[in-house]
Amino acid sequence: MDCRTKENPERTFDLVLKVRCHASENEDPVVLWKFPEDFGDQEVLQSVPKFCFPFDVERVSQNQVGQHFTFVLTDIESKQRFGFCRLTSGGKICLCILSYLPWFEVYYKLLNTLADYLAKELENDLNETLKSLYNHPVPKANTPVNLSVHSYFIAPDVTGLPTIPESRNLTEYFVAVDVNNMLQLYASMLHERRIIITSSKLSTLTACLHGSAALLYPMYWQHIYIPVLPPHLLDYCCAPMPYLIGIHSSLIERVKNKSLEDVVMLNVDTNTLESPFNDLSNLPSDVVSALKSKLKKQSTATGDGVARAFLRAQAALFGSYRDALRYKPPPGVYMYILVVSASGCARWDAASAWPDQWCHVDAEDLNRRNPGAAEVER
Repeated sequence: MDCRTKENPERTFDLVLKVRCHASENEDPVVLWKFPEDFGDQEVLQSVPKFCFPFDVERVSQNQVGQHFTFVLTDIESKQRFGFCRLTSGGKICLCILSYLPWFEVYYKLLNTLADYLAKELENDLNETLKSLYNHPVPKANTPVNLSVHSYFIAPDVTGLPTIPESRNLTEYFVAVDVNNMLQLYASMLHERRIIITSSKLSTLTACLHGSAALLYPMYWQHIYIPVLPPHLLDYCCAPMPYLIGIHSSLIERVKNKSLEDVVMLNVDTNTLESPFNDLSNLPSDVVSALKSKLKKQSTATGDGVARAFLRAQAALFGSYRDALRYKPPPGVYMYILVVSASGCARWDAASAWPDQWCHVDAEDLNRRNPGAAEVER
């Protein structure tokens, strides 16, 4: 299944905005400046500011929602474009970096540097830092990058398993949500449910979205994915298809008043999960028991222990998919790869036009070998 991250982006980032918060939802946020100045994509310039203050600005004190958070825009090729944000000036100003690179820690650190320049009115230093990074070729993983005396980083390797505490997203998720709810959410994602996560802290909210999605590796969530939903898009929660959406707690009552059916909801602040399904009980009990036991071990809480535990569970759940395939290719026809799973989010698509006698999935065989499988797809 395709990764949602764009390969070989042209630049380290596309746009930086300084946005002023609107006084009410009847108004739009105001862009105070942008870099580069000649950035001309009007659709992006109109949509990005609305994601910079994804909470009820009339009800919530803006300095209570946290500083860093990351939203996601999906382009026409279904690739994710990340909006790394930092609220400053008591939450009235948002600095936003738009990039195809999922460099969370790097850009959060850079946002702190930019905010410091703004507070000290060091406009020249700010512009020089941005110019240096904007014109710098996209570095390879683990390559050091010097932007200025005050700005240095090492390009992260986004292909490896996330580690604790280096991965801010996974660290916050593992600290905020207990093991039982992590497993329930994991099972709901495998069953491709409509999932809402809510929290009063934007940083924790988006970290939990990104962290939970990362634990599906080597698979990727292929449906609607909105780590933080702004007020003007709350109707997305009524979508009839699977989704993984984050909503600030100041907006959750509005969502609950909508016509929601069969929605799994995780409240990170109270560490409670509500679900109309028993998805976890549909997974093989031995896999779930082994995963739970591993996650509760102290040694798992650092390094790649958490991510590796979920990876082992993925292998146990889906590693024997070949046992359910019988394939007799005719001359000149080649089969590349076909993965069978209990969840559509675990598909790697092969040619769909092959006659049944060429490629056949034995559903009974798969369910016998992998008890609890809810669905078999060819």
